[in-house]
Amino acid sequence: MTRRKLIVINAILLLLILLPSLIYPCTTAIISGKFTKDGRPLLFKHRDTGTLDNKLMFFSDGKYEYIGVVNSPDLEGKEVWAGVNSAGFAIMNSASYNLNLNDTTTIKDQEGVVMKLALQQCATIEDFETLLGTLIKPLGVEANFGVIDANGGAAYYETGNFDFTKYDVNDQTIAPFGYIIRTNHSFTRDAEKGYGYIRFQNANELFNIASATNEFSHEFILQKVSRSLRHSLTKVDLMRNLPIESGTPCFVDFRDFIPRFSSAATTVVQGVKPGESPEFTTMWTILGFQLCSVAIPTWVAGGEQMPGLLMVNEKGSAPLCDMALKLKKECFPIERGSGKYYMNLSAVVNQEETGILQQLFPVEEKIFELTDSYMSLWRGSKMDKREIQKFYKLINGFVLKTYKAKFGFKI
Repeated sequence: MTRRKLIVINAILLLLILLPSLIYPCTTAIISGKFTKDGRPLLFKHRDTGTLDNKLMFFSDGKYEYIGVVNSPDLEGKEVWAGVNSAGFAIMNSASYNLNLNDTTTIKDQEGVVMKLALQQCATIEDFETLLGTLIKPLGVEANFGVIDANGGAAYYETGNFDFTKYDVNDQTIAPFGYIIRTNHSFTRDAEKGYGYIRFQNANELFNIASATNEFSHEFILQKVSRSLRHSLTKVDLMRNLPIESGTPCFVDFRDFIPRFSSAATTVVQGVKPGESPEFTTMWTILGFQLCSVAIPTWVAGGEQMPGLLMVNEKGSAPLCDMALKLKKECFPIERGSGKYYMNLSAVVNQEETGILQQLFPVEEKIFELTDSYMSLWRGSKMDKREIQKFYKLINGFVLKTYKAKFGFKI
């Protein structure tokens, strides 16, 4: 064997060893408004990424204004990883790993660029189809793009470098129970050659139950799916046998759950009913590790001054994300070796109900309650930018005081 061949073989073996650590496994879903509790469609992305520091940005650089989840180091917001615009069009993605098999194209990782373009230009899912068709190929993407619009449109587009396949969530021959789930494989190609099969089943089991009990809502997705501690393969449910107290560590294997060490943000876009103004489209965002953070709503109609917790401060990061990442260290205190795969469950939930998640859920439920109250008033007339700004200040102050009182953070 020549030295050149030996180097190539070693490089391939190294890549195979490292590949699992390079996969960032998002979990996503779309639910048709025909099947939700309030008749409004839902778009869901549980984001996993190597960039754990995320923020929200408001943009006025296109045909439509829009809000998007952005990596904090991306100062100009060149890539958007989930978002909604003033027309009520919303988009997200999950990376797919079986659409560009045997493709030698060198351009890659353009998903965030494509989603930004879509938010700038698109009002409907048909507009997005047109955009995909007219962009120069190869696209440099390998993704399951999920979109909803203010007309009730809801669909996935399994998109590779040269083509895409549409999966209409409103088509009951495709989605008989009104929802589609996508993780890190697509169904257009060989579905055995991707990733995220266990997480797909995790979500599928939760959605099956919710479908049967008419539980589809933004609250359900944010609290019971994005924070699910159930594992479909091992049948482990970490909520069943809670540690006694927070002071005694209880480490659990935390691989292939929906939330995981690489989880960085959750987006749930709650669309509008037919005939409702797109301005009521609500984007719920959890910044930072989901078990240590809370969901906060935003609206494009509220303008560029969003809750300060979600926007970058003078340090270049969003305060809510910062606080969540600091609390996350209590959940994953082992930093060496494979420590990221083992979570201290006692810090998250315990029988004393002093776990981080247990302390934050009542806070989030209060946010849900306040939002419902304000939205009921606004839907009776229209969204008022000044009223939205007042609401932002109310929620921002409430969450800051909570993190200070419960966890000792300085305001």
